[in-house]
Amino acid sequence: EEFLNVGVIVFCKRGDFLRARIDVQPERLHAFAPYADEMMIRNQLNAFTNICEGTPESGYFANLSKSERFNWLAAPSSTIIQTSKVHCGICNRPLPEILDELFSFFVK
Repeated sequence: EEFLNVGVIVFCKRGDFLRARIDVQPERLHAFAPYADEMMIRNQLNAFTNICEGTPESGYFANLSKSERFNWLAAPSSTIIQTSKVHCGICNRPLPEILDELFSFFVK
């Protein structure tokens, strides 16, 4: 199995924080999967962001708690968009800073 990292999700229940940062770089995507439907993939990833934010566009998920939304996003999936296993950690810095750091390390 091979995967292309395109984003990260950070959840902290105590910090009331659930956000995704996603960036699909077309050249990397097409080198990895030349016939991939880029717009379909972008739409699916936008849904991840909407679910994290609990926007009206996320439909049913907008009414769920952040914990429930995270659990749904992190659940194993057999679709084209899959999340990795959840990694736990402890931090004492601002959560948006952690999100940016993880994104830079795993995606960029």
